[in-house]
Amino acid sequence: MKKREDKRKEAESLRGELSKTDHLFVTGFEKLKVDQDYQLRKAIRAAGGRYRVIKNNLAEKAAEGTKAQDLLKGLVGMTSLAYTEADPIALAKALTSYAKENPGFTFKAGMVEGRAIDIRAIQDLASLPSREEMLGKLLFLIQAPAQRLVSALGGVARQLAVVVDQGCRENKFAG
Repeated sequence: MKKREDKRKEAESLRGELSKTDHLFVTGFEKLKVDQDYQLRKAIRAAGGRYRVIKNNLAEKAAEGTKAQDLLKGLVGMTSLAYTEADPIALAKALTSYAKENPGFTFKAGMVEGRAIDIRAIQDLASLPSREEMLGKLLFLIQAPAQRLVSALGGVARQLAVVVDQGCRENKFAG
C-alpha cells in the first residue's frame, strides 16, 4: 500500500501533466492481458501520446483546477488516461483501432482542445484524415489556382511560338 506522501507526489505529477495537455481520452479496460497492454502502450507511443493507469480518486484529486476537472469527476471501474500535447486525431485513431480489436477496452470520455467530447465525437475524430493528410490537401488547394495560371500563360506563349515559327517557315515576315 502506498504511503500518503507517495500518493500526494503522484497526484502532483499527474496534475502537472494534465495542466499541460489539451487532448485527453479517459478509457476503461477489463481483462486485458499483459501482451495486449504492451501493444496498447506501443500504439499510443507511436501516435505521440502517453498512457497511464490511474486510480479514480487520485485522478479526481489531481484534476482539480485543470481543464479536465469535470471530465475526471465521479469515475467508476478501472480507468486509464491517454493524453497528448500533439495531434489528437492520431491518438484517437490508435485508440479506436485498438478498441476494435480488444472489446475489453472502452472509452469513457474525452477532451480535445480543452473541451469535453462524448464517445461518438471520439469515433468521428478518429475517422478524420491525419494532420499531414489535411495539410497536404490544403497545400494542393492553395497551389492549384497558381498552377492553372502558369499553365494558361505557358499555353499562350507556346501558341505564340508556334505561330511565329509557322510564319518564318512560310516567309510571311519577309518585307
